[in-house]
Amino acid sequence: MPEPSTPERPVRPEHRAGPPKVLVVLGHPRRGSLCEALADAYAAGARNAGAEVRRHSLTDLDFEPNVLVPSPRDQPLEPRISDAVALVAWAEHLVFVFPTWWGTMPACLKGFLDRVLMPGFAFADREDGEGWDKLLVGKSAHLLTTMDTPPWVYRWIYRAPGLNALSRATLGFCGVEPVRSTIFGPVKTASAERRAQWIEEARNEGLALRHGALTTVQRTRRRLAAWLASFRLQFHPMAWAAYAIGAAGAWRATGHFSPTAFWLGLACLFALELATVFTNDEFDFESDLRNRHHGPFSGGSRVLVDGSISFASMQVAVVLAVGAFLAIGLALATVIPPFPGLLILAALGVLALGYTVPPLKLCWRGLGEIDVGLTHSLGVILCGYAFQGGIWTDAWPWLVAVPLFFAILPAITLSGIPDHAADRAVGKGTLAVRLGPRAAVRIAQAATVVAAATALALLPRLIGGDIVASIVLLIVPYAILQVFVLERHLGRRCEPGRIDGLMAMALTYILWFVAIPLWGLV
Repeated sequence: MPEPSTPERPVRPEHRAGPPKVLVVLGHPRRGSLCEALADAYAAGARNAGAEVRRHSLTDLDFEPNVLVPSPRDQPLEPRISDAVALVAWAEHLVFVFPTWWGTMPACLKGFLDRVLMPGFAFADREDGEGWDKLLVGKSAHLLTTMDTPPWVYRWIYRAPGLNALSRATLGFCGVEPVRSTIFGPVKTASAERRAQWIEEARNEGLALRHGALTTVQRTRRRLAAWLASFRLQFHPMAWAAYAIGAAGAWRATGHFSPTAFWLGLACLFALELATVFTNDEFDFESDLRNRHHGPFSGGSRVLVDGSISFASMQVAVVLAVGAFLAIGLALATVIPPFPGLLILAALGVLALGYTVPPLKLCWRGLGEIDVGLTHSLGVILCGYAFQGGIWTDAWPWLVAVPLFFAILPAITLSGIPDHAADRAVGKGTLAVRLGPRAAVRIAQAATVVAAATALALLPRLIGGDIVASIVLLIVPYAILQVFVLERHLGRRCEPGRIDGLMAMALTYILWFVAIPLWGLV
């Protein structure tokens, strides 16, 4: 699949080759300070590393540091602030050198940030009031600070209030990441030799930019974090538990359990799940790019949208995941009868990948919710059952999957509500798009009730009467609560938006339908 045409996105620091464009901001109000010497040394090292360096010193406070109007964007910009805004926009790596006074930055640096990091430049509030857009994405930063407090006291006793505020609540809020910090102190007891060592350390920090703004450890950590996010591990355990239900059911029916078959099957399903989420990110990219209401449960993993993983790398990952699925499946065929185990696995693979992959593209045709419900209930339960020697035509795995199927429908149907506008814009026909968000909520309510009713009707007979109390005390009250909360949602709001609380509730509902049967079986 060719990479879709997209708006130009900033290059992330870990993907930038060579030294970055550097802006060094000296946040000390006096001339001749140790901070000034550190800033000079860092800038000299950066230039020697081949970086283009600009300086901005706050020793002469020739601008109004206070925001005197309701929004800083409405306050006239002095030439010094206009220059600073242009420099921050130009820079790829921001370096702030300042003393720590009373646990945080001096007033001149705070005023500088108040005036420069304006809405519309550093961040943008969303019209719907849900969150904000980070406009300085692609930049990294390094904080160099001096203090009289012993650094270990500042970090571990005071918990680094100034550095945390600047790195997380200010720069991080605007999209600047990662933000490194280096502490020099205590200053008042430092000898001339010690101060000279600090200045040389600052110079070496600048020299290190020849390899880019990130250290090798930071670069590796960020890449691993991006791939871990792309796995979307928060959705895997419930499928694993459903697979275990099938295996436990076969063990109860046949008295046979093969650990080798169980773990190979689980690894095979994990590879398939990875291939599925990878292809979802790839083929849903245009929708994810437009999604203004994405959250932890909807809108994809965002790794392609934010550029932390390239399309080429994701396509390689898809090939590797599908290859692992096929290879482990072949290994599994040596310990289980190829029919029907591999046939079930093949059908599951087609349905799972067909969620977004052409030509099926089930989620674009209004069938995605049914597809997810089937694959994550009957599909994985049948795999667990057949891999352990159970007869796939037995009624047991088919019936025990029914309550779980209906329990999954509320979560997958509700997940289309935050994505509604983006999906509709690209022609993706989820139930929320085809029927509307309100109808999607009604479907979630109906499925909630059916899930509880079928659990009460089927699971005691299929698993044992001992779980009746669990269903009555846990599933039924939770179903009533979920229907009530969804009704309140309809009464409060009709337009699509983030519904993280509702999604967390719906996913927790699924948990009862895997935990209770599994507990009853084992």
